[in-house]
Amino acid sequence: MSLLPRPSLQNQRRLTRGMQLILASLIVYGLLAGQLKAISNGAIALAITFLPAILSRNYAVPLDPWLGLWITTAVFLHTLGSAGLYGRIFWWDNLTHAMSASVVAGVGYTVARAVDLHSEKIHVPRRFFFVYTFVVVLSFGVIWELFEFGLDLVALSTGVPMPLAQHGLDDTVRDLMFNSLGALLVAVFGQAHLTGVASSVLDRVFEEE
Repeated sequence: MSLLPRPSLQNQRRLTRGMQLILASLIVYGLLAGQLKAISNGAIALAITFLPAILSRNYAVPLDPWLGLWITTAVFLHTLGSAGLYGRIFWWDNLTHAMSASVVAGVGYTVARAVDLHSEKIHVPRRFFFVYTFVVVLSFGVIWELFEFGLDLVALSTGVPMPLAQHGLDDTVRDLMFNSLGALLVAVFGQAHLTGVASSVLDRVFEEE
């Protein structure tokens, strides 16, 4: 039995609606001030915050209040960082990388677990899931850093500010370290909390095929 209090569906909705309202306000500010970065980051994050409700309502994926709030909080914190907190609070970037990496790890684990449950010919040992989670997150982290590097090149050649940017080799290594921390949390606790989601993915995708 978990020692952490589980938020009710009503409280989860209130927290989500509050974050969505702040994101919508950021988009309005971007439109009024002509800030393309605020518009793009706010719009993308706001769209992602609706994803848990869509998965639960349209595809019957069992996202409980903790999981839905987890995804929403990750994109919300990143958007606040892009709005100025990255430069003002030194540890904010570390927090958002750990949170975002944990979401990526959760998705990767869920897909792999669904495949494992679907096929009798494929058996993935529990210990391998631990290693697999790290590989997925680290690979995604490297691709993300390369993407940011590409945006830097575009910004330098065109003079157009990009919504994402790198800040040196030290920052890149630090990002990968906190990505690993997020992966570690999912690798340790994911099997207990994401098995139901994987089973639902199995029922909704593989069984229908």
